[in-house]
Amino acid sequence: MISAGRIGVLALLWGSTFLWIDLALGGLTPVQVTLVRCALGALVLGVACRFARQRLPRERALWGHILVAAFFCNALPFALFGIGQQSVDSGLAGVLNATTPLWSLLIGLVTRAERRPHAIRVTGLLVGLAGTALIFAPWQRSGHVGWGALAILAAAASYAFAFTYMGRHLVGKGAPTLSLAAAQLLAATGLTTLALPFGGLTGVRLQPVPLVAVAVLGVFATGVTFYLTYRIIADEGATNAATVGYLLPVVSVALGALVLGEDLSPRVIAGMAVVLLGVALSRRRKAEGGPAVAARGPLRRTTVTSEGEGAPG
Repeated sequence: MISAGRIGVLALLWGSTFLWIDLALGGLTPVQVTLVRCALGALVLGVACRFARQRLPRERALWGHILVAAFFCNALPFALFGIGQQSVDSGLAGVLNATTPLWSLLIGLVTRAERRPHAIRVTGLLVGLAGTALIFAPWQRSGHVGWGALAILAAAASYAFAFTYMGRHLVGKGAPTLSLAAAQLLAATGLTTLALPFGGLTGVRLQPVPLVAVAVLGVFATGVTFYLTYRIIADEGATNAATVGYLLPVVSVALGALVLGEDLSPRVIAGMAVVLLGVALSRRRKAEGGPAVAARGPLRRTTVTSEGEGAPG
């Protein structure tokens, strides 16, 4: 089990992602934020590889898997979070990101990778979806249904797919953790560069806050945490890392309120509690089955964790 200190550090790093994105959007477009974030993260991990004397993967087949993971775990969700947070508060973004494990279970059920799911886990999925509906409140004019919130949910679903894919094709396959993480962010940088014509060529407002925010986002909330993500997945599996995922929305909501003055309604807070209850239930397994053996990945064979637990937001 990961120590309380490690849980706290990871929760703070990952949970603050949404705060830094919000601040960075004050001077950069979503595509620009994504590009700088990936590039700085890749730079940090590239330097770490240099000091550790590790080389980037060379196998062509492995790079194919890295490209897929880079798109669904980095380039796409990072851009979707930027797009979503143009109209959604950072705290709510963190709450919606917490639905990633629910998407993971749903993917497992649809693809039949999750065979004979325990009734408690299915109940957790339904409870989590109910909590998400409570947050969106489509029956109220003050509800959060909109393209921004839907983009963030899509990002969470993208993480879920990516974590499952990474668990099957990347983690535990013999490649060093550090070089894998560096290669994936490098690939994500290249993929995002291709998207520059779609909102990335506008002028950048050279203001201190957005620039510092995107630097912190790239170096700490992406580079450092992405490496730690791989390490936790490889060393302890997604189940033991789940505690971090439960803290992420709490951290994001707290930072949004304290730093940005965001005001969440009681309904959204209640929805967050219901979502986290659903996530907890969705991770339950039969007592006789013992702890889940992560198919070596941001997850296990069927369930995964979130930006939260499997990757930064």
